[in-house]
Amino acid sequence: QVQLVESGGGLVQAGGSLRLSCAASGRTFSSYAMSWFRQAPGKEREFVATSTRSGEITYYGDSVKGRFTISRDNAKNTVYLQMNSLKPEDTAVYYCAAAMGYGLGPRVVNGYDYWGQGTQVTVSS
Repeated sequence: QVQLVESGGGLVQAGGSLRLSCAASGRTFSSYAMSWFRQAPGKEREFVATSTRSGEITYYGDSVKGRFTISRDNAKNTVYLQMNSLKPEDTAVYYCAAAMGYGLGPRVVNGYDYWGQGTQVTVSS
């Protein structure tokens, strides 16, 4: 069993930055590909970024490529999402998710074993 707890969300002006954290319980964190998704009101949950178990390989959704960076610290059981040059359309609840048995995590919601509760990010114009 893995529990994921996100933090770091908040209100920021367009062009600003935020760093989200996702802390995982348990001793098997390094066995999971870790990803970030987001969900805006009235929209489906959207893939944002994923990292392999080692963190050496990452992949991003087109809407955040070049602005967001996913990283992880397996010694701290934590995955991060550095978000720069934020836009109002980045406003959403951001979720971290863990997937066992993958290199990179899948870009669809199905296939993830665990989800966090989400953290709200609001970008004002």
